[in-house]
Amino acid sequence: MNTSLRTMWEETSHDGNVRQRLYKVLRQSIIRMVLEPGRALSEKEVADAVDVSRQPVREAFIRLSESGLLEIRPQRGTYVVRISQEAVLEARFVREAIEVAVAKSAAKQGLDDAVISELRELIERQKRCAGPEDFDRFFQLDEDFHRTLSLGAGHTSAWRVTEEVKAQLDRVRYLSVPDTTPLPKLIDQHTQIVDTIAEGDVERAALVMRSHQREILHSLPDLVQRFPEMFEGGLERHVQAKAKDQS
Repeated sequence: MNTSLRTMWEETSHDGNVRQRLYKVLRQSIIRMVLEPGRALSEKEVADAVDVSRQPVREAFIRLSESGLLEIRPQRGTYVVRISQEAVLEARFVREAIEVAVAKSAAKQGLDDAVISELRELIERQKRCAGPEDFDRFFQLDEDFHRTLSLGAGHTSAWRVTEEVKAQLDRVRYLSVPDTTPLPKLIDQHTQIVDTIAEGDVERAALVMRSHQREILHSLPDLVQRFPEMFEGGLERHVQAKAKDQS
């Protein structure tokens, strides 16, 4: 763990306070499966990995538990929680409602040409890193695309809410590409979103964004089957189903 977590720590901006930086790094390490579901963590282990005191680690653990990514068991330890399908579906529902509203608002009021150009440039950069070796970069560009759209439409608070609720969803999104959800399909959906907004087609923009946000519904069952150890109860169900098949 130390090497991977240390690498992520060194790659982040040194601006801001250590507490906020550490929280972001740990959150991303959980989302990107550097710290996999079910893993036990200790304050000392993390503090040593990134060379900080244990106090900011303790505070980051508390925040991550409030976000549903860690479970702190008194006298027993701290664990990365397994992915809850219920939490994923609830987060997807909230995110769809917000992002569809943002797309409709952007199409209705229009976006500055500079914002449209920035969105198209992000799509072009996604095309250039659609290979499996550039997946981490693609994931970040996907994040940049949706943030740029929300902020460009003047909905900063909407993006803050989206960020807050989508932690569990992000882990599934990370698992789903590139094998389960083809990257060219996501790029094409992003292109359609920008095109419909630029054309001022409110209903079409909403339709395309809704379809984009529901992509995860198609991939979730496959992911539970492929990665049962990542999901709550998934491994138990997998073992039971295997035993039944062999009986």
